[in-house]
Amino acid sequence: MEIIVASTIAVLTAGGVYLMLRLRTFPVILGLALLSYAVNVFLFASGRLAIDQSPILAKYGAAAYTDPLPQALVLTAIVISFGMTAVLVMIGLGAYLEAESDQINLEPETDNTPDNGGA
Repeated sequence: MEIIVASTIAVLTAGGVYLMLRLRTFPVILGLALLSYAVNVFLFASGRLAIDQSPILAKYGAAAYTDPLPQALVLTAIVISFGMTAVLVMIGLGAYLEAESDQINLEPETDNTPDNGGA
């Protein structure tokens, strides 16, 4: 089970980094979402992978429970990442509507008009 979760985290992280390196707005937003999912799965897995164990301490044994703190952290992170994704989509949409392109230009635009020698 641990190898599947670790592989899932690795694939989500690799996909997120790949998409964040693209020069378009929408893939960057998807890459950030994939990275947030990878962090959520990592946080959830940090509370031990246990099957059929309650998140509350039992009356007779403290060794047979799952830590509820990572579950609460992941729930909070899901809400925050959803809000941030909505903000990024609105910023990207505004930039697209203003520039009529979603391409990210890393080089400054140069003026290619010929110089007439002051005439």
